[in-house]
Amino acid sequence: MNASRRQRAERGDVLGVKVSAITMDDAIATIERWIGEGRREYVCITGVHGIMECRDDPSLRRIHNEAGMVTPDGMPLVYFLHLVGRKRTERVYGPDLMREMTTLSASRGYRQFYYGGGVGVADKLKDGLIRSVPGLQVAGTFCPPFREMTPAEDQAVVDLINAARPDIVWVGLSTPKQERWMAAHLGRIEAPVMIGVGAAFDFLAGTKRQAPKWMQRHALEWLFRLCSEPRRLWRRYATIVPGFMILAARELVRRATIAGREKSWITR
Repeated sequence: MNASRRQRAERGDVLGVKVSAITMDDAIATIERWIGEGRREYVCITGVHGIMECRDDPSLRRIHNEAGMVTPDGMPLVYFLHLVGRKRTERVYGPDLMREMTTLSASRGYRQFYYGGGVGVADKLKDGLIRSVPGLQVAGTFCPPFREMTPAEDQAVVDLINAARPDIVWVGLSTPKQERWMAAHLGRIEAPVMIGVGAAFDFLAGTKRQAPKWMQRHALEWLFRLCSEPRRLWRRYATIVPGFMILAARELVRRATIAGREKSWITR
């Protein structure tokens, strides 16, 4: 069985999305293996928002399920996976993964490329990380326009990234834009791995505040973000969080019912 299939075999089904039942150490080891093997893979870092988007969009669900790794970005996904038997699963949060890999990259010599973010954010991210992590090699940055790029412009960006020879391309766009971009460029981007980290660009560049650690540990980061950006996020959290909780509860009841019937049949 090849490495890709081994990784997918360790996933748990969360409402139709195959989420990797992993720890932070597992995620880092997998990325390092891909770099060492010269693989071309992409990583989706997915929370409740991503799961619910996938339920409404089969093409996005397929993109997630075909990814090399889908990390559980939020505690609700971790809790769900624990309840369905994936007990060793830990949260693999985008900003934390980026911090860990950035520190490791400085010692290993892995080259970074930052694609995305608002105007100037990727360059601010680069400057800040180079100052805080001695030896970090940043191959380049690019902030795409908000409009859709022409095929010629897109090819120019692909050429720019490939000429920079990065080992990791960090993609800081919103969901589902970043997942679609990575899937569309798999095979065209020559870097071993693309990782979609969304708001991690802003958090690590210091342009947006992160929730305190205690809120992250208790699955309350959504509340912090809602309070920070109420106009942009209120519709998302008014429907997505309750919707996920209802669907997850139904799925757990369904699984428990099936398990009970199977146990009853066996003991007859």
